Amino acid sequence: MVQISFTLNGKPQRFDGEADMPLLWHLRDGLRLTGTKFGCGIGSCGACTVLLDGHATRACALPMRAIANRNVTTIEGISAEGEPLHAVQQAWIEVDVAQCGYCQVGQIMAAIDLLARKPRPSDADISSITNLCRCGTYPRIREAIQLAAERLREAAK
Repeated sequence: MVQISFTLNGKPQRFDGEADMPLLWHLRDGLRLTGTKFGCGIGSCGACTVLLDGHATRACALPMRAIANRNVTTIEGISAEGEPLHAVQQAWIEVDVAQCGYCQVGQIMAAIDLLARKPRPSDADISSITNLCRCGTYPRIREAIQLAAERLREAAK
């Protein structure tokens, strides 16, 4: 058993439990934040993507010991209730990206990370996102990321 302090969606948190427990289980089972999805369980598909210190990270393969004194952001922390949606979330809706929707939270989190690093992403940059979409909505994902990038650049002016 360990005691770990970290920040989750801007709020201090404390975890008392097994150091090797995957962050995904603590989010979903311990904190009841179910936006982050379980997909493959080995960090391959990306359905469980969260932001760790601003960088896209697979929560199913991230042990709790690795988040001590760090910042974790889940989809629930991207825009609070009553606040405007993040530009990526808004673009996802406008482009009608989701089909089944299961991978979309992870896709959105990965896109937010990409746009923070590359405000003018190329097609190759967008293709570097390795999250899987079983429905094959990759063309709409690409379109939504470009739309969000444009809006974020406009907002920064």
